[in-house]
Amino acid sequence: MKRSLCFFALGLAVLLGSCKSRGTGKGSDSGSLQGEVNISGAFALYPMCLLWAEEFQEANPGVTVNISGGGAGKGMTDALNDMVDFGMISREIKQAEIDKGAWFIAVARDAVVPTINPGNPVYPEVLKRGLTREQLYKIFISGEIKRWNQLYPDFPAAPDEAISVYTRSDACGAAETFAAYLGGHQDNLKGIGVNGDPGMASTVQKDLYGIGYNNLGFAYDLKTRKPIEGLGILPLDINADGKVDASEQFYSDLDSLSDAIGHNRYPAPPARNLYLSSKGVPKNPAAKAFARYILTKGQSHVKVGGYVALPEEICALQLEKLGMEEDEEPAVPDTALAQMPLAD
Repeated sequence: MKRSLCFFALGLAVLLGSCKSRGTGKGSDSGSLQGEVNISGAFALYPMCLLWAEEFQEANPGVTVNISGGGAGKGMTDALNDMVDFGMISREIKQAEIDKGAWFIAVARDAVVPTINPGNPVYPEVLKRGLTREQLYKIFISGEIKRWNQLYPDFPAAPDEAISVYTRSDACGAAETFAAYLGGHQDNLKGIGVNGDPGMASTVQKDLYGIGYNNLGFAYDLKTRKPIEGLGILPLDINADGKVDASEQFYSDLDSLSDAIGHNRYPAPPARNLYLSSKGVPKNPAAKAFARYILTKGQSHVKVGGYVALPEEICALQLEKLGMEEDEEPAVPDTALAQMPLAD
């Protein structure tokens, strides 16, 4: 079974996708699982949900899983309005949403990374020194740092050019999570608004003096596990010592950064849990079975999708919230699992 996980193509599919009518999740006379599962929301979780849906539908041909993007804000709105079975949420669930009946489970982890055009003359120095939280705050929130030569005054090659700051125009978890790292909210982020993860990556690629931020799946190529061509990952100087030291050097490939996220060496935020949310505990049997699959067999595919799997104990807690026992999981053929090119 061949898979193409080119995320810009997937991003286009997000923009063109649409939710179908919500399914009933009825079982057939023979007891096999049937129905529809409808999902919308965060760009961050969209590619992984596609991967899970493909495997789940192969094992359960009577079920159709419909997935569309639009951002975490849309996912939560759709879930609370009972328009979908699950909203994909790439930020923490707000108390106001819980008060409105939002139920949720964590399904994976990933992170937001600041991005830069690698053709920028300052980029080699950025790789050596990184940017501190304070420097990013002064670029994205206070606006005190406006030009590239203000970052490293002692670096003569730094261009005397304005920093093209880009942020997200859509209500999304990436912006909220990145802003939380800087001590604010999405509305506090300055910059030119760009819609969606694919749009953000493409914009920074085209602007020599651009800076932005992306979810991992749109910053790294899943085949090569390296940053996508034309996009540089901007390392964080976490301990603010003026250099990217050995403990902070984990951006060269997706697996190194995922390992840093899994072992809490990359700060949270901008590392975060990814959630599925619904209006109350899901009643659709097909939706519950899909969630159960994600928290069990589906976790074995998380790494190849560019994400970080949840610890077993966390999965167990989510299964308790879902109200399903361990022996209730839908079958997934061993042959299907064997065909999945799991990363080492």
